[in-house]
Amino acid sequence: MEYRDYYATLGVPRTATQAEIKKAFRKLARKHHPDANKDDPAAEQRFKEVNEANEVLSDPEKRKLYDQLGSNWEAYQRAGAGASAGTGTAGQEPFAGFSGGGFGAGRGGVRYEFRGDAEDMAGFSDFFRTFFGGGGGSAGSTQGSTRTRRSRTTARTASGDEINLEDLLGGFRASGQGSASGIYTDGNVYGGPAASPPPPQHAEAEVQVTLEEVATGTKRLIQVGDRRLEVTIPKGVEDGRRIRLSRTAGSGPNAGHVYLVVRVQPHPQFARNGADLTRDLPITLGEALLGAEVPVPTITGRVMLRIPAETQNGRTFRLKGQGLPRFKSDERGDLYAKVRVVLPSGMDEAARELARTFVDAVHQPDPRNT
Repeated sequence: MEYRDYYATLGVPRTATQAEIKKAFRKLARKHHPDANKDDPAAEQRFKEVNEANEVLSDPEKRKLYDQLGSNWEAYQRAGAGASAGTGTAGQEPFAGFSGGGFGAGRGGVRYEFRGDAEDMAGFSDFFRTFFGGGGGSAGSTQGSTRTRRSRTTARTASGDEINLEDLLGGFRASGQGSASGIYTDGNVYGGPAASPPPPQHAEAEVQVTLEEVATGTKRLIQVGDRRLEVTIPKGVEDGRRIRLSRTAGSGPNAGHVYLVVRVQPHPQFARNGADLTRDLPITLGEALLGAEVPVPTITGRVMLRIPAETQNGRTFRLKGQGLPRFKSDERGDLYAKVRVVLPSGMDEAARELARTFVDAVHQPDPRNT
């Protein structure tokens, strides 16, 4: 099988930091996401390759294993093509050359093997499965999550007795008869100090909503690996609010969380202050002078507002309960409508003469002297 250069897939150097790897992955995942490339059948494959590279390089334990064995892939492949395990004599790797689900016959009539729960490596390459899924044909045989589960490691003697493999490996190391090493389905390399399970890998993504959706609540379909999740965005959510999808980044005991950061798009008419909304309310000169009942658009419909006679430009009216819902509450904020008097335009000479007569009749004092 072909060696895969995960660093080249993400376009980062081998010295890249975790932050650089995360940034490159997010950029490429957005670029090649199938939902954004519905006319490009090859986009899904590129998306899977980017996810596979990130699966390895974003995990310190997997990355360390990949860096150690990646450069020796050809030798590893030759050894794993069918060679039996060593006998454990001095200077040899007693489990080198394992292939698929077993290590072959060991010393003293003991056959070493590992068995695990049903794994699902669908969507990952054969290269990934061999390195991180235990190899062999069993990996990827079921459908579901793309992360492996921790295997039970056992050994069986010629008489049929089952013993713990890690205890057996410890015995080899203690006796000084070579070193025991193997790649297990949890991604750890055994041999030397025991490797601790990697910490959960959390993920973060942004989701954009409109102000109307904030007023009513909404749902979104989110792609997490090879799964699509329907997520409820609660009404009244604020810009920047983080929604946690527990244990959806992967599977098994080390599954991380996916955090959705809500971004509320700006609205052309409404300004938001918490649960309160503000908007301009255009009215005519006649409505401002004589009073009128005018419609006021709200975020969910419209209401009627009584404008008193002689309403000044810039006056603000409070419409109680016509704002946004308060987050995790049955209460609502208010809508503040600020009057903007729109003067008539396109008057002819006769209209201007009437306007002059009107202005002379009302005797308005100079507002600049107040």
